[in-house]
Amino acid sequence: MCQHMSTKSSQLAIIDSHTCGEPTRVIIDGAPDLGGGSRPLTERKALLAKDHDWVRTASVNEPRGSDAMVGALLCEPHAENCVAGAIFFNNVGYLGMCIHGTIGVAITLYHMGKIGVGSHRIDTPVGVVTADVKDASTVTVSNVPSYLAVADVQVNVPDYGIITGDIAWGGNWFFLIDNQGPEVKFANVDALDKFTHSVRLALAASNITGLDGKEIDHIESFGPPTDDTADSRNFVLCPGNAYDRSPCGTGTSAKLAALYAKGKLGAGEVWRQASILNTIFTCTVEPIEGTPNHVIPSVTGTAFVNGKYTVIFNPEDPFRYGITAQTV
Repeated sequence: MCQHMSTKSSQLAIIDSHTCGEPTRVIIDGAPDLGGGSRPLTERKALLAKDHDWVRTASVNEPRGSDAMVGALLCEPHAENCVAGAIFFNNVGYLGMCIHGTIGVAITLYHMGKIGVGSHRIDTPVGVVTADVKDASTVTVSNVPSYLAVADVQVNVPDYGIITGDIAWGGNWFFLIDNQGPEVKFANVDALDKFTHSVRLALAASNITGLDGKEIDHIESFGPPTDDTADSRNFVLCPGNAYDRSPCGTGTSAKLAALYAKGKLGAGEVWRQASILNTIFTCTVEPIEGTPNHVIPSVTGTAFVNGKYTVIFNPEDPFRYGITAQTV
């Protein structure tokens, strides 16, 4: 993991999986030296973005990747008693946390023979999460503390009018919208994409942010489920304007925190969140003593390893480090 190289490597070793339909690309070897376990993952994420962004663009951008793909750089953990560290990224930048990606990382480690069935701590830039591997495809992730920041925020969205939603943290900042805009169903993917993108732009134009002043870069629209196997169905627009094929673990965590804060979900009660593909995360929350309305969400989903290969950098290939604004 995190092979020590000071310059761009000639190859990257990758294992692919998908979690409930959403792809995860785990880099297991060939990445540059980011300082090892002595350096916190927040610092290593910043260093990766500043000096080695080619790792991200080469692995998840076209022509090798796609807008929907999330990458994870597997590396040494900084926090104690962790089996691995993971830095997550996508087609436009870096993520604090990614639960579908963490499930993918855990199943990848299981596939590699690095871990077995049981509970394992994984270090991330926003803190340590626990991945409880149930079998070769099922994992429960105990997320970072999640909370409802501001309820019932109104924003004027061009072409849609006043949209009301909750601002919540689940490892990323989310704007949660219930039963507004296009109906949440797969046939409406294009309309939902346009709607949620418009909401994101309107939030930015109105200077509506997370509590830390950071952009609310995930927009989540909810509707009723298609049947009684789920409690809700969602459409999640991620940074880079690709929608999440899974129910989105951090987005579901934000939703669970909002439900708990509003008295609509009790500790230990099961919430089944369906994605736009009707794949399901099964979830619960536990309150954090002494911190009102903050909860630890637990999210259970399935992942399957579906590929393993080596990225080759041909010096004659103009897009060997991915298609970006700099290469076009």
